[in-house]
Amino acid sequence: MSAEETSRFVRLQVDLVLEVRDEGEVSKAALRRLAEDPELPAAERAQAEGAVTEDTAEALAYLVDPFGLVSEVPGVELQQASWSSERVDYDPDSPDWHLGEDDGEDDADDE
Repeated sequence: MSAEETSRFVRLQVDLVLEVRDEGEVSKAALRRLAEDPELPAAERAQAEGAVTEDTAEALAYLVDPFGLVSEVPGVELQQASWSSERVDYDPDSPDWHLGEDDGEDDADDE
């Protein structure tokens, strides 16, 4: 493929598994981030504060900043980002944990 035929856009997928050792500290950090956001309307701030206080996974979603991950990379501009977080049972020794593989692909290979 010539340079004219290739896309300038790249999808970068990142899977992270984090161990939360202090849920209170994570929630406090998310609340600080929310308090420092001058563009967040009061009604949305109240809803977000409730969410990050009740759910550590939600607090982490507020703290992870995809723009921050790539803002220092020369020659790129973030066009779109989405991310989510959820609590999971994690066993690094389990054969069910393979980072970077889509759900269901291994199941089809095993049958």
